[in-house]
Amino acid sequence: MFKLLTTFRVVYETRNFSRTAELLYLSQPAVSNQIKQLERDLGVELFQRNGRQEMKPTKQADLLYERTLVLLEEWETTQQQLADEKNEEEVCRIVASHTFAVYLLPQLMKELIVRFPKIKFSIAFANSHESLEQVAKHEADFGFIEKPLETTGVQRFSLLEDALVVAGDPKSELWLVRESSSGVFHYTQRYFEEKNIQGKKMLVKSNEVIVAMLKEGIGRSILSKRAVPKGIHVEPLAESRQFYLIQRTHLTSERLLEVGNEILDFYKKEKRN
Repeated sequence: MFKLLTTFRVVYETRNFSRTAELLYLSQPAVSNQIKQLERDLGVELFQRNGRQEMKPTKQADLLYERTLVLLEEWETTQQQLADEKNEEEVCRIVASHTFAVYLLPQLMKELIVRFPKIKFSIAFANSHESLEQVAKHEADFGFIEKPLETTGVQRFSLLEDALVVAGDPKSELWLVRESSSGVFHYTQRYFEEKNIQGKKMLVKSNEVIVAMLKEGIGRSILSKRAVPKGIHVEPLAESRQFYLIQRTHLTSERLLEVGNEILDFYKKEKRN
C-alpha cells in the first residue's frame, strides 16, 4: 500500500505520468497500473484523465493527498525507529542556499557531526524557492534560505542577520548581478531603483565568479559581506537580510527533531557571542 501511496503522491504533485515515471525510476505503464490499482482498492476515481499524460485530481484525490503526506511521514518515522533499534545510521538531508552553504554551514556541520555520530548527513545546494519545495516534498529534512518564504506544512525560524555591501571599484559603471532567483537579487534591484542606477549590467550566476572578477578590478556588485575577501573596496548597504532555517511541521523522527533543536541552539549562541 505504501508503494502505491508513494506513486500517488508524486502523480498528484506532478500531474503527469511520464514525469512520475522518471522521478520514481518506473515505466510509464507501471505508474498507470499502480494508480488504477489504488483506485480499485479505494473504490474511487482519483484523477480525471484528458487523453494525454496530464490529469486533474478529483476531490477524493485532494483528501487522499493530505492523508498520504501524514501516512508516509509516519511510515518513514517507523522505519527510522526500527533502524535505530538495529543501531543503523539515520540519514539527515540538508539543502542550503549558496551563500549559507559556503560561509556558514561548515562551522555548523562541525558541531552536528560531533553531536550526532550515528547520523549520516548529506548536503545539497539550491536557491531559496527550490529549498522550500524540497523540504515540503520530503526531499530534504532541513533547509537554509535567504528569503522569508512560507508554504503549508513547513516551519520557518529566523537564525541570524547577513550584512550586505556594495563591493568593487567605486568608479566602475559595470554592475555584476545575480539571477532573479538569487537571494540577493531583490536587494540589488531596490538599490538600483533608489540610486537611479542605469549603468551596464552583466548577469553572473556564481558568487565565486563575481568575487574573482572584482579581484581583477572588474565592475561592482552587491554581495554578502561574508563573501568579500580583504583587499576589495566595500561600502555598507543600509539594510541587511535574514537567514532562515526551514523544516517540516510534522517532523516526527526523534533524532531529526534533536538536530533541529541543536541548529537553533547553535545560532542562539552565535548571536550572544
